[in-house]
Amino acid sequence: MCGGTLANEQRDSQIAISGITKDSRAVEPGQLYVPLIGENFDGHEFAAQSLAAGAAGSLWEEGCPVPDELAEAPLVLVPDTLSALQRLASAYREELNVRIVGITGSNGKTTTKDLTAAVLGTIYRVHKTAGNLNNHIGVPLTILQLDETIETAVLEMGMSDFGEIELLSTIASPDAAIITNVGDAHMLQLGSRAGIAEAKLEIVAGLLPGGALVFNGDEPLLRERLAQIELPEGTELVPFGAAADCQWSASNVQIGSDASAFDVVSPLLSAEEAEQLRGITLPVPGAHNVMNALAAIAVAYRFGVPAAQIRDGLATVTMTGMRIQPVDAFNGAKILNDAYNANPTAVRAAVDLVAELTGYRRKWVVLADMLELGPEEADLHRGIGAYVTPEKADAVLTWGPLAQYIADGAAVAFEAAGRADDVRHFEDKEQLTAWLREQLHADDLVLVKGSRGMRMEQVVQALEN
Repeated sequence: MCGGTLANEQRDSQIAISGITKDSRAVEPGQLYVPLIGENFDGHEFAAQSLAAGAAGSLWEEGCPVPDELAEAPLVLVPDTLSALQRLASAYREELNVRIVGITGSNGKTTTKDLTAAVLGTIYRVHKTAGNLNNHIGVPLTILQLDETIETAVLEMGMSDFGEIELLSTIASPDAAIITNVGDAHMLQLGSRAGIAEAKLEIVAGLLPGGALVFNGDEPLLRERLAQIELPEGTELVPFGAAADCQWSASNVQIGSDASAFDVVSPLLSAEEAEQLRGITLPVPGAHNVMNALAAIAVAYRFGVPAAQIRDGLATVTMTGMRIQPVDAFNGAKILNDAYNANPTAVRAAVDLVAELTGYRRKWVVLADMLELGPEEADLHRGIGAYVTPEKADAVLTWGPLAQYIADGAAVAFEAAGRADDVRHFEDKEQLTAWLREQLHADDLVLVKGSRGMRMEQVVQALEN
């Protein structure tokens, strides 16, 4: 299955493998250990430890000397252990009677994964990507975690360059694929939003014949690119959004700081189903999350989930943390913890949410650097600052060398409104947090957002305690 050969032909080839691991510290009896090689580590150094801990065998990269202590060990020789892991996952997926949903997009992948898994989970046994296992290593490992009881799997597919989504889609062979949107993430590698759209559409590479591509119908770049590429035979295009021809849309949208509500609109729904999907409650705020929910609903409906169960699944979803996560501050103020990651599209969506929310004494927007934006990073940060006008927020606080440009961009409108002091840049994260704690009132709202490398959850944690 992985294209390897036994190192010791005399060994009993009937050894049973009950799982896969790449972590020698978490080996369970019967697993196959996969020694991956990185820039600063070589997993082969921990093969003996893994076998001693109960691993049934180990992959072994040809060309790596086998130490004497492993001369009789159950090793499978492969040209490349990472490629072997990917090939093994692809072969295993073909043996499983499971329907797979692949999800990509610049923003909202994890939220859409959680929503889709929750809705499918009302009638199916579901497995979903854990944490951030959404790359060329994480997706194969997730597939290899599936067992014969799993009926549907929801796989998040991340990327930073061309070719990566194509690889993941080819490994997973999804029955349905979702593209949440096309934003500005990874401009450094992909060059333009058109390049990002092209990279996201690589998800059709492994789409099974007769599968569905659920995509953001409000994104012209996706529509333009779809008209230029060859799709697998029988692919059904399922646009969601506000455009007139979208199969799935929302009306009567209401946004709160803890939840959202909306009606589902689709020509596919019967009158009874439409009534059951009226006044949907979503326990996450933001119009962008309503869009994510529409994608989840589209897949669930195609997979035969009844309208009543779709409603229940959305209402009871458990979300992955740090994605517009409502948190109470030490004094009762409301914090929107969106510290998992940031790019211009995601930040604008979060600012729009802040602008929509009412009933707060003061609304604070706390922003840090957005990373991997390429040569235009200064202008993109400055543009975000200009987007945060006094009409949308009462104050803007920034931290990080690139976030200085956010402050510069915001200062123009705030100074024109006679509120120059409401934009502040800090050279130190702890200084920002300490200053904000002194200013914060119980009836305030605080949005905290920045790229993963900026660790802005530390601000949230300091404001909680």
